[in-house]
Amino acid sequence: MSVNGNVKLDKINTVSDGAAKEELERCCGSAVWVEKMMAQRPFRSRDELFRFADDIWFKLSPGDWLEAFSHHPRIGDVGSLRAKFASTANWCENEQKGVHQAADDVLYELASLNDEYFEKFGYIFIVCATGKSAGEMLEILKSRLPNDNQKELNVAAGEQAKITKLRLEKLLS
Repeated sequence: MSVNGNVKLDKINTVSDGAAKEELERCCGSAVWVEKMMAQRPFRSRDELFRFADDIWFKLSPGDWLEAFSHHPRIGDVGSLRAKFASTANWCENEQKGVHQAADDVLYELASLNDEYFEKFGYIFIVCATGKSAGEMLEILKSRLPNDNQKELNVAAGEQAKITKLRLEKLLS
């Protein structure tokens, strides 16, 4: 483990409860997840932090998962990214940068299928977008639309776990 990683982990462990809570909220929008993570401080290692994050996440209720999903902008929705999600806007922009270079027809289809997804499942399409082009995200969206509600909720929860881990890594870097 790098010295810098230790320093950042120490910072998460020693900052005030309010500051730690804000940082964890930037990683995952579930209030119960944040509360349970706060109860685990101090973290002895990065691995322990990531293990707790996953263990807690996958034991939450579907309502807690939906709360976390609601803290994300729709893929490619730059307007809501800036307005509603100011505290994570830089992270979201980097996570979704593949959308910014997409052709108009891809963006139009992505927006249209995002709407269809929301109508079917009742929450936005969640995908760990880091490193993916708009075309790749569109194909993933198309492949997940036929899922039943339970299967899709589980897939989306898995994607949220990936996003949370990436954001925790950003806190430590």
